[in-house]
Amino acid sequence: MRDLARKCIRDIISYEPGKPIEELKRELGIKSVIKLASNENPVGLSPKALSAILKAAKNVNRYPDGNSFYLREKLSKFLGVGKNEIIFGNGSNEIIEFVVRAYLDAGEEVVISEPTFLIYKIVVAIQGGKSVIVPLKNFTYDLPAMKKAITPNTKIVFISNPNNPTGTSVGRKEFEEFLKGLPRNVIVIVDEAYNEFVERKDFPKALDYINKANVIVLRTFSKAHGLSGLRIGYGVAKPELIEYMEKVRQPFNINLLAQVAALASLEDIKFIDGIRRLVLKEKHSIYNSLDKMGIDYVKSDTNFILINVKRNSREVFNEMLKQGVIVRDMAAYDLKNYIRVTVGKKTENERFIKILKKIVDSR
Repeated sequence: MRDLARKCIRDIISYEPGKPIEELKRELGIKSVIKLASNENPVGLSPKALSAILKAAKNVNRYPDGNSFYLREKLSKFLGVGKNEIIFGNGSNEIIEFVVRAYLDAGEEVVISEPTFLIYKIVVAIQGGKSVIVPLKNFTYDLPAMKKAITPNTKIVFISNPNNPTGTSVGRKEFEEFLKGLPRNVIVIVDEAYNEFVERKDFPKALDYINKANVIVLRTFSKAHGLSGLRIGYGVAKPELIEYMEKVRQPFNINLLAQVAALASLEDIKFIDGIRRLVLKEKHSIYNSLDKMGIDYVKSDTNFILINVKRNSREVFNEMLKQGVIVRDMAAYDLKNYIRVTVGKKTENERFIKILKKIVDSR
């Protein structure tokens, strides 16, 4: 079938999802498994969101609102932007597809850093675009180098801020310097999936820049809001950019339950603030434990930590898996001695640290 596939599709390395927890329990013969691999909310969704889902479930025989009217109205007030400056996607991943499909012609260039979110390169390849890779500098986006990589053939630049999988972020001064003098035909996609967990004081909220350049901001309800399983995210940009993205959006792409859950979650700010406080407290607790063990890690502005295990990360991943702890092996990101761990509940984090110490000591 390879010869039948489009040329730009043939060499794409597919995203590899993990196995279901119940299947791992069966395969490994263990009773308790904790998942600290996908940067999910460790607590779950807001009780208000759950109540909204249960109430709306009886109406799933009907198509959802194709324009997400009530959610759009609430979110525009919450963010302080116009209703026509928002587009909703089946996760923020789908917004990435909207931008690339609407604006990238085959052969045009997209500036991407590495390592970063793998989906950027995949979506560009599917469209037949050319990814121009700029390495990270000290695990952080090198914006001056990315700006130098822009050519007359560049159409899009991806900036994950904070970055997945390193957890690092760029500051306001760096970001503003990057935007200065950008060609008018270049679109800057700023992925802020982890914005709720940022601690740095000079973090440049990209929403403040949507009218100063061709900036498209991506955000999600999958992380702090705990709605990963419902797949809902959104993009914010000036109306003239949103207009063409809407042309490639499928009708009814946001399901009924996702809409009502996101709306209710926006109304439960106290719950989201509580999630932030919990994650930040537990993250610093993990830092302290790693410091005591003498294990290197990258300080993070997200709900995960990149950890240098100083040995084959696949071996560490497998050893942890056998003991019921799922982390992310970073070999696919060309970080072969690193694992990424999501900040979980206190008991989960303690179990992770205990097993990691056991593995390190056995070495």
